[in-house]
Amino acid sequence: MNWKISLSDLDIGQEEIAAVTEVLQSKWLTMGPVTQDFETAFAQYLGVKHAFAVANCTAALHIAHQVLGAGPDDEIISPALTFVATANSILYTGATPVFADVTSLDDLNVSPENILSRITPKTKGISVVHYAGYPCDMERVMQIAQEHNLYVVEDVAHAPGANLNGKKLGTFGQIGCFSFFSNKNLVTGEGGMVVTNDDELAEKIKRVRSHGMTSLTWDRHKGHAYAYDVTDLGYNYRIDEIRAAIGLVQLKKLEQNNELRATAVETYHKMLHDVEELTIPFSDYRGHSSHHIFPVVLAPGVDTNQFRTDLREQGIQTSMHYPPVHLFSHYQEKFGYTRGLLPVTEEISEREVTLPLYPTLESESIAYIVNAIRAALKRQKQVPVIQP
Repeated sequence: MNWKISLSDLDIGQEEIAAVTEVLQSKWLTMGPVTQDFETAFAQYLGVKHAFAVANCTAALHIAHQVLGAGPDDEIISPALTFVATANSILYTGATPVFADVTSLDDLNVSPENILSRITPKTKGISVVHYAGYPCDMERVMQIAQEHNLYVVEDVAHAPGANLNGKKLGTFGQIGCFSFFSNKNLVTGEGGMVVTNDDELAEKIKRVRSHGMTSLTWDRHKGHAYAYDVTDLGYNYRIDEIRAAIGLVQLKKLEQNNELRATAVETYHKMLHDVEELTIPFSDYRGHSSHHIFPVVLAPGVDTNQFRTDLREQGIQTSMHYPPVHLFSHYQEKFGYTRGLLPVTEEISEREVTLPLYPTLESESIAYIVNAIRAALKRQKQVPVIQP
């Protein structure tokens, strides 16, 4: 479908094209010097000691849980209001994801107190997701983790550049995992990053990313190594030079594009403030958001599917973030999870609609979207109720 206003859009220009062209002309396409430059720049931006570029954020999350020692006898606490990769990456290690509810209809991040209630003698770690780019209560999460000797993995797919108390998200837990998928704030098509301040974990991450090998192809090409050993079970989770080149350019744009997103969100707030049939989550939050997506929660009684259909008919693309992971067939069949386990998460999934948001979204487009929203909600009020 040709959307009048798409859900997301890319800020890709001549700089990215030139960077890719330079890589192609170099004839070195696999992970090498450009990737190293991207990793160095990303680590410096976050203020961390180590950053490792990988194939995608799912790979980043899998690596994180593996090097932190998750295994078949362990439980890892995670939100269910997230993309399924957050939970799947736990399953890859043989560990069991235990889902915690989110805080409220206004705060769609995982509830620290609900995390606390899920801890058992089998709990090994906590995986948090900074939903929509808004910071979780990391001070409380880290306090809980320290009191119970648990590791913390941050899924920062939505939140590159966001911070809490001046500290970048992804640097609170033992490991932070980033996504550079095509709808993210920093895009490379596919791609991700694993970051840590722990030297020992960094060595493990570096090996696991590339088959458990002690040296890389680029090292041997440059004559820095002539052989290698395999010291651990590893994976082919490497990124390539083309995507790393795009990432370097995108990283330079990140701060400005996050600010443009913030401006668009502010415009939405101003134009929607008097619409009683929906609420805007994170109306009061701590820290600085990356404003990855713009979720709204429809009032009880509003037909969510009809609302989305009405906007689609006006050429406006919407989405939902997310179907609860614990209600997917695989998770229900494997673990016996059922509806009612996470009441707030489940209510949000039925009433949440994600509206278009990207750096180049203009105020005129937002006004068009808001007018379509008002019209859609007005039509629903006028539909007669048929009594049984």
